[in-house]
Amino acid sequence: MTTLLDKKRSVTSNVQSPDKATLDQVLSRIAALAPMVARLAPDIEQGRRLPAELVSALRSARIYGMLVPRRYGGLELDAPSTFRVVSALAKLDGSVGWNAMIGHLGSLMPFLVSRAFCEEIFQDGKDHIFAGSGQPAGKAERVRGGWRVSGSWPFASGCQNAEWIAGTCVMMEGGSPIDSPDGPGPMTRTCLMPAERWEIRDTWYTVGLKGTGSHHVALTDALVPDESFFEFPFGASFASDPIFGKFAEVLVLSHGAVAVGIAEGAITDLVELAREGVTQLFMTTPLVETERFKEGLARLDADLMAARALLEAQIARVWQNPERATAKGLARVAEQLQAVVWITSACVRVAESCFELAGSRAVYESSSLQRRVRDLRVAAQHFAAQPRNYVTAGAAVLARLS
Repeated sequence: MTTLLDKKRSVTSNVQSPDKATLDQVLSRIAALAPMVARLAPDIEQGRRLPAELVSALRSARIYGMLVPRRYGGLELDAPSTFRVVSALAKLDGSVGWNAMIGHLGSLMPFLVSRAFCEEIFQDGKDHIFAGSGQPAGKAERVRGGWRVSGSWPFASGCQNAEWIAGTCVMMEGGSPIDSPDGPGPMTRTCLMPAERWEIRDTWYTVGLKGTGSHHVALTDALVPDESFFEFPFGASFASDPIFGKFAEVLVLSHGAVAVGIAEGAITDLVELAREGVTQLFMTTPLVETERFKEGLARLDADLMAARALLEAQIARVWQNPERATAKGLARVAEQLQAVVWITSACVRVAESCFELAGSRAVYESSSLQRRVRDLRVAAQHFAAQPRNYVTAGAAVLARLS
């Protein structure tokens, strides 16, 4: 079925990718994955992870190397292009889109560590899968030879398929937190270690995004060398590529790409259901022919267009900014947080309205529409999409208008 919000209606479709042919090839591979994703949908939900068959296909489609520089074996696409890819995958399945978001951005973590660390990982020229948690749920105590790390980190999406896992720690010395050099509070740093060093704790029992496998990961008294730590997400990179001056901004906005893709899938599901000739109880006209359906569909399509337009405008603005951001803290990404909160909320409304218009046929577990609603509701609980971020954004608006 033709997408309601297709490339011709995309406000940034004329913004050229550095390698349009490569982007088109990736998008073609995603389209070819649609039957596999549909077939594996029950396994994704019940297994609470992406099946190995699908992960292998995503790797073959080069999803995990989209942003990695070419000199390290990646595709070196720009962020507006990778957002199109993430949205396309999220339209197929929310959990697939979410893990693609995490995986393709996670591949940039080694570039925040060091050149030597990065070259060690990418010397084989292959794409690698990364997972992790940005919550400072661990403690790293300074010892001879590095740091002694213990902790249990939640929401490590894709950890069961990852080759490398990261966890953020409060840095300690002599049993007390080390003061942050950037302001009040403790210093936090993130350690990146091979996946086999981590324990995966089976905790991901949720109402939505079930297939992301966002379990807890843990380290217990692990010795981690200095050279395995980096600052997330505002740390500097040795690399001069554009992405590393805007990593935090892209990271925040990427949540909007997932939300838009899931909402687009919800509209597609609704239209496909209506075109089956459904006539609702006590109605004499097929649903698709009723004025209520047509008016509702138009409103939902307009809401989705607005959400996508804001996302595309924001990522284009970030990507085209020649400055390399160095500030740290939420104030730096206030505008991106503001956009993602609004985009996600709009997409939740779209999906829930699709569910309402669809009637009783949407309540069955076999309906992908009910899964879209659950997935978006869980996505909206992420910190980046929380309405409390409007406080940070509001302060930035006041400063801008002063």
